[in-house]
Amino acid sequence: MQGFKALLVEEEQGQHRASVVERGVDELPAGDLLIDVRYSSVNYKDALSARGNKGVTRNYPHTPGIDAAGIIIESDDAGFNAGDEVIVIGYDLGMNTAGGFGQRIRVPAGWAVPLPEGLTLRESMVLGTAGFTAALCIEKLLHNHVAPDRGDVLVTGATGGVGVVAVALLARLGFRVVASTGKQEQEGFLREAGAAEIVTRESLLDDSQRPLLKERWAAAVDVVGGETLAGVLKAINYGGSVACCGLVGSPALNTAVFPFILRDVNLLGVDSVNQPLPRKTELWTKLATQWKLDNLESLSTEIGLGELVDTLENIFQGITVGRAVLNLQR
Repeated sequence: MQGFKALLVEEEQGQHRASVVERGVDELPAGDLLIDVRYSSVNYKDALSARGNKGVTRNYPHTPGIDAAGIIIESDDAGFNAGDEVIVIGYDLGMNTAGGFGQRIRVPAGWAVPLPEGLTLRESMVLGTAGFTAALCIEKLLHNHVAPDRGDVLVTGATGGVGVVAVALLARLGFRVVASTGKQEQEGFLREAGAAEIVTRESLLDDSQRPLLKERWAAAVDVVGGETLAGVLKAINYGGSVACCGLVGSPALNTAVFPFILRDVNLLGVDSVNQPLPRKTELWTKLATQWKLDNLESLSTEIGLGELVDTLENIFQGITVGRAVLNLQR
């Protein structure tokens, strides 16, 4: 079988260098499915892997890419056939298993979800892990009785991958969405995504030492953590909820119990990596049907392998906007 192109991160004397190289299928790990990857997407975790973060990837050389969508070439599993279109996100893909920044991956069948009718391979990667995570956050809010008539919903880090999809999905479901960002020049982009109001990230911080602030938000999707999350919790309405799924600001949370015991606030943790496969299949189907976004294209920028190294650095530096979709055929 012919070789394929992939981004390879190599380590030498503690330094990590990424470049596009030719690889062979025999270099891939064992697995039930050999997949021709057509699209991937670029995430913050990929940027960490490309920079040698041992909390994400232990051993190098390595091909990052926690998302992949493509067509099965070979299957050793009765549940899949050659020619099937599939989505693979989460589990160990792109962390310690060669990931979606290569034109081929080999993975266990238990990692793959059939592409649902209503989504193209490319659309699935406009969403990717980020969009899937945003959808998980919103499902948790809905499960905890958050509804459009209860007030505004805040989304922090709104120009990032999770944030912008959360804005679009919440608006699609009828919520009035307030988007928080440090990129005020992107107000037009956020309003096009569905935000009704834009606030600065600084406006969410509180150093007053007060245990609670004036009630302001019915709920929130937080991807920032740290001081931002602490400030948001103080301003959640009675009985409201915050879905927490990120730490781009800080993994620390210095807060008091008052929002929880005086305002009945719920802090909801969200993980997308190890969701059971039936749960992933169910949510992907929802994203292809009743939650299908009609503005997906406006949320994304397409790149090829030749632009990937620069895009990873930009994501790490926090200067990207929206979703970066990697076309492996370019």
